[in-house]
Amino acid sequence: MIMSVLYFLIQQTMFFSIPLLIVALGGMFSERSGVINIALEGIMILGAFAGVLFISTFQDAVPGQPILFLAVLVSALTGVLVSLLHGYASINMKADQIISGTAINMLAPAISIYIARMIRTVQQIPFVNQFRIEKAPVLGSIPLMGPLFFQNTYITTYLGFIILIASALLLYKTRFGLRLRSCGEHPQAADAAGINVYRMRYAGVMLSGALAGLGGLVFIIPTSTQFNAEVSGYGFLALAVLIFGQWRPGRILIAAFFFGLMKAVASSYSGISFMKNIPVPSYVYKMIPYIATLVVLAFTSRKSQAPKAEGIPYDKGSR
Repeated sequence: MIMSVLYFLIQQTMFFSIPLLIVALGGMFSERSGVINIALEGIMILGAFAGVLFISTFQDAVPGQPILFLAVLVSALTGVLVSLLHGYASINMKADQIISGTAINMLAPAISIYIARMIRTVQQIPFVNQFRIEKAPVLGSIPLMGPLFFQNTYITTYLGFIILIASALLLYKTRFGLRLRSCGEHPQAADAAGINVYRMRYAGVMLSGALAGLGGLVFIIPTSTQFNAEVSGYGFLALAVLIFGQWRPGRILIAAFFFGLMKAVASSYSGISFMKNIPVPSYVYKMIPYIATLVVLAFTSRKSQAPKAEGIPYDKGSR
């Protein structure tokens, strides 16, 4: 009984943690380049909308996992296109990056609802969730590890860990990563060294958009069978994960799983017998992730070390 509850809670935590991890890593690339991206919520919404609409439209023609892989590409590409708007406003126009991101967050649900009603007359986009892997061959039979990671899971879960490893290698083991970080710390010095600061910041923003768009789809797939133009504030929660994780992939992983656990408890408490029997109103459980966010940020934000040039528009002519 205890083991079954543990398996259930860990799997639920994975479902909630992986999208947080992916989106927070996206925010890391943007902010490491020097551009604040609070538009993660809006990009998630539009990425999820494009991916779910693609699945809903073509699922009969391309059933199974292949349609999910294609939807991942569609969501990532949508995120890139939306992020270019934020990049142009922040980098070329030198607009206030907070206002630019807020505008995208406000427009995204409205655009999704408008297009959905044009296509289907209702704002919900349904799809058949046939992507759950009941048991992976061979791996699913491994004691302890099998039930945790290779049963009742999704390919998107493994994709999250692949993105984590790739992000860490890209940021710390490549010339691109070194240049990106230099643009977020000392853009004038980077420019003097021959690095195109504008280009690197665009690269960071586009990577951010791709991962945020993908994260929106990854959030919807395990938790719903329709999209209703919202992602439960996950873009904002991902910003908290990013700050708590100190803009570093390893710490972001820890932060994502902490907040994912809080979210899993809030959403799945009714499936855990001892929590269900505690005389606590349901809305108290639903408040847990947000209370945890406030508490953690209150104790960690003073010591956070954001990139020094984050949020500061770069003017090539000034020194």
